[in-house]
Amino acid sequence: MRTILQKSRGSSVSCVGPGLGMSMAKRFGSEGFRVALVSRSDARHEGYLKELAAQGIDATAYAADVTDRARLKSVLAEIAGDSDIEVAYYGPGPTQQPIPLTEIDSTTAQSAFDWVWPAVDMVHEVLPAMLDRGTGALLFAGGLSSVRPMPMLGHLALPSAALRNYAVTLNAALADRGVYAATLTIGRLIERGDIHAMVTADPGRFGSLEGRTLDPDDLAATAWEMYRARDRAEAVFDLFSG
Repeated sequence: MRTILQKSRGSSVSCVGPGLGMSMAKRFGSEGFRVALVSRSDARHEGYLKELAAQGIDATAYAADVTDRARLKSVLAEIAGDSDIEVAYYGPGPTQQPIPLTEIDSTTAQSAFDWVWPAVDMVHEVLPAMLDRGTGALLFAGGLSSVRPMPMLGHLALPSAALRNYAVTLNAALADRGVYAATLTIGRLIERGDIHAMVTADPGRFGSLEGRTLDPDDLAATAWEMYRARDRAEAVFDLFSG
């Protein structure tokens, strides 16, 4: 999970990593939100918090494996106990290696959805209070395989499509209830993230990244504008569309 964002009148929660998660925290934090960072390990939290503090952003950090439903619920409750959660952002990537669709059975397919269920659990925990207040936002980030066939991603394309559908359907379901839901559908490598670091460390294997990357600050800026305007359910960043 990346970041949960909180504002002076509420909070922003974010699943956090060094790429898009931190960019989301910085962007919403710069707009006056308090920020609560959530990630599987606390190994990077000190550095994240120092970086945010240097920019005048009030932030806290929590260690939680979001697939642990009890732990996730506990952390979200602790964050909400400090201030209302105004924005919740969920954007982790799957940890599995892709298995070709031509080789999978239903058990293998089901295993790929392990990173979708925490999104549902997160919404289950934070949405009731948002609806009671009549304000709030649920933001997600997923992959381009949700809208474009990408066989190289194998069984991992299935949960990507499910997460996108969940986000855009939430947008429609909440349209007249004061709560906004939307997703970033990303088809390029996100700079400064862990996957970007892995790829750039092995150019012989992965080749040139020219024209294949996105600045996470630009993605976070788009997310902020979507949050403010609330006029669309999705922004698509398509590597193949030129």
